[in-house]
Amino acid sequence: MPSRWAKSPFPKGRYYFSGNEAAAEGAIAAGCRFYSGYPITPSSELMERMAVRLRKVGGIFIQMEDEIASICAVLGASWAGAKAMTATSGPGFSLMQEGIGYAAFTETPCVIVDVQRAGPCTGQATKVGSGDILQARYGSHGDYQVIALSPWSSQEMYDLTLRAFNLSEQYRVPVMVMADEAVGHLRETIEVAPRIEVWDRKKEKGAAPFDIEGQDSVPPMPSFGEGERLSVTGSTHDGYGFRKTDDPEIQARLVGRINRKILDHKRSIIETESHFMEEAEIAVIAYGFTARTGLFVVNRLRKEGKNVGMLRLKTLWPFPDEAVAEAGRKVKKIMVPEMNLGQVAGEVKKYVPCDVISLSQTNGEVIGPEKILETLKKI
Repeated sequence: MPSRWAKSPFPKGRYYFSGNEAAAEGAIAAGCRFYSGYPITPSSELMERMAVRLRKVGGIFIQMEDEIASICAVLGASWAGAKAMTATSGPGFSLMQEGIGYAAFTETPCVIVDVQRAGPCTGQATKVGSGDILQARYGSHGDYQVIALSPWSSQEMYDLTLRAFNLSEQYRVPVMVMADEAVGHLRETIEVAPRIEVWDRKKEKGAAPFDIEGQDSVPPMPSFGEGERLSVTGSTHDGYGFRKTDDPEIQARLVGRINRKILDHKRSIIETESHFMEEAEIAVIAYGFTARTGLFVVNRLRKEGKNVGMLRLKTLWPFPDEAVAEAGRKVKKIMVPEMNLGQVAGEVKKYVPCDVISLSQTNGEVIGPEKILETLKKI
């Protein structure tokens, strides 16, 4: 696969960024040169920064009429050869789902940053939530795979947005950065490295852009205007993009491959972070901003002599089932704090033999340490 080391377009050093600003810089560093979007709280700062930054690096910024148009413009830009992205929050993310399904089926690389807020519907536009986790995986219809990452800091808004582009190019798949309002508006210092690893989609003249034999299951991707015979359709298609909606073998082959190319490489895609899990009797499994609170409480309880550990999920989809299952075999109980009604707790229950306690909060506020501490002391 075409991976290379490149000089960061942002000078090496320390910077004081909000999470949304850091995500924009991570996108620029990865080579993003096209952004289309519609302003929506609490992601608008990312859009505003991209409007300024893309002009300076020779990119294109477009404010579209809505989120449906935004995701469609991103897909068109990707097939024109650009690394492309958009950002949104819950209501806009809902509108993008058909486009995300199209991206998965046509194997179109793109990045969507979802800075989640309290829902459903319009909900609390300026408040925090993490209720879009299952929507990221199952929001469109049919059988397909996506990749979704979960940052907990401004640093990771930079790092994981950059990684999202690399994964998207490597596997020709939509990749989502599932942030939340607390991380998006958090301001803290980040470190920018002088050199970064950058992935670019592979190309092969005359090759089928929608079929491949071999281990990685990811075909080369030409761009329009490069002289290839190229047809892109959301209907069932053969290796060259021709519609074959009445062919059961082609449908099965295509659906199988777009799922396999992600599931067969889960170990390369999934990232988790373990804290004090070696001797833990109780585990906290957390992600996003809530994991910061979780780790604070775990550190406090360990000072009191409690055998508590934490597993942080940096990747949400594909779900880190092996890491969760291993944690479940080690401990007696698992507690999952999250700003929804147990979306990840439900996934954890599928893979562990021990008790799982779901700590939910949907009031538009971050989960404080007192609530996690109180719950852990009861179990």
